[in-house]
Order: sequence, then C-alpha cells, then structure tokens
Amino acid sequence: MLAPDTKVAAPEHQAVHLVSVALSVIMVLAAIGWLTSNVREIAPQSRAVVLRMGSLNRVQDSGLLWALPEPFEKVELLPAAATVLERRIEGLVRSPAAETGTGAASDALAGSGFLLTADASVVQLDIRIFYKVTEPFDYVLQGSHVVPALDRLATRSAIFICASRDLDSILVARPELVDPDSGIAEKREQLRADLVRSIDESLRVLKANGAGLGIEVERADVQSSLPSQAVAAFDAVLTASQQAEQSIASARNDAEKDKQAADQAADAIVQVAEAQSSERVAKARADTATITGFIEKQGALNDPALAIRLYRDRVAKILSQAGSVVTVDPRDDARLILQGADK
Repeated sequence: MLAPDTKVAAPEHQAVHLVSVALSVIMVLAAIGWLTSNVREIAPQSRAVVLRMGSLNRVQDSGLLWALPEPFEKVELLPAAATVLERRIEGLVRSPAAETGTGAASDALAGSGFLLTADASVVQLDIRIFYKVTEPFDYVLQGSHVVPALDRLATRSAIFICASRDLDSILVARPELVDPDSGIAEKREQLRADLVRSIDESLRVLKANGAGLGIEVERADVQSSLPSQAVAAFDAVLTASQQAEQSIASARNDAEKDKQAADQAADAIVQVAEAQSSERVAKARADTATITGFIEKQGALNDPALAIRLYRDRVAKILSQAGSVVTVDPRDDARLILQGADK
C-alpha cells in the first residue's frame, strides 16, 4: 500500500524542489544585480558624484565606477569639468501674450521683457549664459534649483547693468547724437564682461553664505534690440539724419564747385586785366615814344622850331576827337571857338 503512495508523491516533491531551486537562483541573481547596480562605465564627457548615506564620499571622472548599491551609496552623473553648459535666460524673454495682446491687461504683462535704461529708455536683451560645474557636491545638493537660481541672478544683473547705462551704450540706436570720441563702442563691448562679472560676484556671495550653486559663468552672449513699437520711430529718425547728412554733403560739394568756378573766373579776369594793362602800357609807350625821344634829345639839338612842329602835328589829332574846343589866350580877352569833326 505504501509503494503506490510513494510513487505518487515523488513527482510533486520534484516539482516543489525545482520551484525552490528556481526561486533561489532568481534571488541570487537579484542579489548580484543589486550588489552591482552602481557598477557602471562613466563616459568621457561626464563624471560621477558618489554620496554615501547622503554625504559626499568621492568624485570620479570617466572610467569604471565601483560603488555600493542604494541606499548605501547614491551615484549622480554630472557634466565633466571641461564641459560648457548653455542656458537661455527665459525671464528676459518677452511674453508671447504681450506681443500679440491676447492676454489680460496688466503692468507686469505689458512690461515683460523690457529693461529700463539710465536715460529712461527701454531695451530688450536676449541673454545666453555659458557656465561650468566647478563644485560637484554643491551642484548635486542644489539639484533642480540651480537653473532657476541662475535665471534670477542673470535677470538681476541685467536689470542693474541696464539701469546704470544709457541706451546708446547698450546698442546703436541714435548714432546722430553720439560723439565719436565718447568711447560708446567700448562700453557696448564691455557690456558682456560686466554681466559675467556681476553674475560671478552674486555666485560668490551665495557660496560665502553656504548656498553655493557649484557653477562658474564662462561667458555671456547678449543680443540687444529695441521694442518693436519703437523700431519704426528710431528708423525714421535715423533715415532723416542720414538724409540731412547727405543734403549737407551735397551742399558742401556744390559750394566747393561754385568756389572753384569763382576762383577760375577771378583768375581769368586777373589774367585778362594784366594782359590789357600790358597792352595799354605798351600802346602808351608807343604813343609817347616821339615825345620821350624829343625830350631826351632836346638838350643836344636845341631846336625851338622842332617843338612847335611836333606840337602842331599832334594837336590836330587830339582836337579832331573833341566835340568842341575852346582856346583862350591868357594875354587876350578874345575867345576863338573851333568846331571839331562830327562823329
């Protein structure tokens, strides 16, 4: 009677044994997987921060990482020390609802994305921050608060810098009012450096107070622009200034041409006058050559009749050109009037 029962119980025992073996194998594999869950390969562009029971244990660069399984040790992957991260400051971007005017009217919505300058103008800044992780433990400790804190620090620095500068030291808005020797171009180039310096100073203050973000800003890209409503007005002013400069340049060219023409005309008049004067002097010398020669030789010839003949010869030509001639003898009261030729 016992033999048949034993035969029936044997397959059930084998099944139970197989199940227990399978469960044991699964448990062993699960244990091995749990023990090796933090054994991983760290990529070259990353590094790992190992936290043991919540405190910093070590930082490991790229390579094979051996760490205890959770909850004993926790592994956080971070960018490598040389990796530069980029963040666009969303707090300075104008709200789409404000651009389209579809949102509810409010001062905050109307002024979103606008920064006030020192000369009471308004400017928009599109800022991208490039930073590195310099303190891995602080970065892991802050976690999801790093990016919002960076946004607030960059926004605060941008507000402070714009409030300390006029509009033309931020972007080229009114070139007609800027003195070329005022150094405005250098101030525009210095804007990025001032922004980076201000953010880094705020990060150092946080670190000194025990709330460091574990990052350092490398550089900042800033694109400045005017509000869309003001662009047309500034463009109109710039166009009018350029047209005025063109008109002034054209007037100066015309004035220079007129001056050159006047100088040429004056030179021509002077040359003609000099030529005419030379001609008249030559003619006068030719007309008086006889008299001059007579005077020079009068002492040598000593002939009184020669002067009288010469006088009679010349006086006829002179009197023929006169309309009327009145001759008066100083020794006689009688007057003789001779009619000249009609012309």
